[in-house]
Amino acid sequence: MNMPFPDIPRLYTAIAEWLACMVYIAQLTLRIRGWKLAGVSVGMLVVQCVFLVVTGDAPLFLWIPCMIAAIGLMLVLFCACCNLPVLDACYHCMRAFLLAEFAAALEWQLYFYTLFRLGWYSKLWDVLCLIVIYSAVFSFIYLLEYRRRDSNRHFKVTLRETGSAVAIGLAVFLMSNLSYAYSNTPFSSGFVTDIFNTRTLVDLGGLAILYAYHVQRGELHMRYELDSIQNVLQNQYAQYRQSRESIDVINRKYHDLKHQIAALRAESDPDRRAAWLDEMEEDIKTYEAQNKTGNPVLDTVLTSKSLYCQKHGITLTCVADGTRLGFMSVMDICTIFGNALDNAIECELRIADKSKRLIHVTVAVQKGFLLLRFENYYEGTLEFEGGLPVTTKKDKAYHGFGIKSIRYTAAKYGGSVTVKAKDNWFEMKVLFPLPKNGAEDTEQTSQ
Repeated sequence: MNMPFPDIPRLYTAIAEWLACMVYIAQLTLRIRGWKLAGVSVGMLVVQCVFLVVTGDAPLFLWIPCMIAAIGLMLVLFCACCNLPVLDACYHCMRAFLLAEFAAALEWQLYFYTLFRLGWYSKLWDVLCLIVIYSAVFSFIYLLEYRRRDSNRHFKVTLRETGSAVAIGLAVFLMSNLSYAYSNTPFSSGFVTDIFNTRTLVDLGGLAILYAYHVQRGELHMRYELDSIQNVLQNQYAQYRQSRESIDVINRKYHDLKHQIAALRAESDPDRRAAWLDEMEEDIKTYEAQNKTGNPVLDTVLTSKSLYCQKHGITLTCVADGTRLGFMSVMDICTIFGNALDNAIECELRIADKSKRLIHVTVAVQKGFLLLRFENYYEGTLEFEGGLPVTTKKDKAYHGFGIKSIRYTAAKYGGSVTVKAKDNWFEMKVLFPLPKNGAEDTEQTSQ
C-alpha cells in the first residue's frame, strides 16, 4: 500500500507500552520499591525502546512475532515489579497492551490531523503533542483505575478470565492493524484517514470492553465473597444453636448426679460402686468444660469449643469478661468467636506434639476500648496478603473467609482487626470502641 504518511514511530509505541505498564503496576502489590523499582523500570524502558526501534524495518512476516516479543517484554516488567501469579500478570499485561495501542493511535491521529489539515509541522510540536496526549490519556486511566484499586486487588485471576482478556486483546489488535499489514481484505481500507480512524476507534472500543469486563469481574468476585461471608455467619449461628442444645443436655445430666449420689450411698457392691464413680467423674469433667463469662452466648460458644478441644488434646484457656459484649448481637458474637476459635483449632490439630496445642482467649477493657485477643501456637511459616494470613488449603478461591467475616463483623461496630505472627505464636486482636452508654444498656436476644 502506498501511504503518503508514515506509521506511528516505533519509539512512540515503546514509550506508550512502558507508560501503560507503569499505570497498572502502580495499582498492584509491588515486589520491589524505591531505587530497585526505578532501576528496573528505566532499564525495561530502554530495552523496550531499543527492541522496537531495531525491529522497525523487519519484514512483514516477522511483524506478529515482533509484537508478541514486545508483549513478552511488558510481561517481564510486570513480573519483575509486582508480586503476582503468572495468570494475573498476563491479565494485566494484556490490559496495558490495549491501553498502549489506543494511546499511540490517538496521539498519532491527532498529530496527522494538525499536520495535514492545519499545517502545524515542527519537531517541537511533534514532541509537545506526544507529551500532551500521553499525559492526558494515561493520567485519566490512572485515576480511573485508582478509584477501583482495592475492589479486586486481592482477587486472583482465573485461567478463564486471563484467556478472555488475551482473546479480546488479540482480536482488537489484529482488527485495528489489519489495513497496515494487508490491503486486500474485506476489512481493509485504502484511505489513510479511514485507516487512522479505524485503528483508533477499534482500540478505544477494545479498551472499553476490557475495562467493562474488568469491572464486572470485580463485582462478581465481590458478590461471591459477600455470599461466602454470609454463609460463614449463618453456619456459626447454626453451630451456636446446636451447641446450646447440647449444653442443655449436659446441665440436665448434672442435676441427675444428685440422684446418682443417693443411689450410690445405698449400693453395697464395691465393683458397681466403682463403675458408678467412674461414670460420675466423666460427667463432672464434661460439666467443668463449661465457661461462665457473664454472657450466655459467649458461654455457649466457649463451652462447645472447650469440649472439642478436650477431645482432641488441645489446651484452651480463657480470661473473659462477657458482660462487656452486651452491645453485640448473638450472630456477631458467634461469628467472631466461632471463626477465630475454629481457625485456631484447625491450626493446632496439625501439631503432632499435644503439649504444644495451646489456645488462649482474652476479653478485656483497655482505655475505653474492648479488646478481644486470640492467641495460638503454630509451627511452620505463615504468609500474609492484604494484612490477612493466606489460607493453606489447596482451593484458595473457596476458603479463607473466616478472618474476612470477622473483619466484616468488626467494621459494623467501628472496630478493627489486626493479626501478627511472631516466635511461633499467632495473635489476632479485635478492637471495639465501647458504646458511651455502656455495654449493659443493650439487651441480647438469646434464642
